[in-house]
Amino acid sequence: MNILLEIIKPAIAGIVLGILFKKARLPLPAPPVLAGVIGILGVLIGGKLIEFFV
Repeated sequence: MNILLEIIKPAIAGIVLGILFKKARLPLPAPPVLAGVIGILGVLIGGKLIEFFV
């Protein structure tokens, strides 16, 4: 259940921020989709590599 909350809380925060930015007619504070996904994967892989070697 704790893992589920770790997923739901940031998702809700992101949805709320997305709504607020659209209502204020501001650009979304997010990179393009593909660049964002690759960036997140890079951070994840880098963290796992450090855990493996240290």
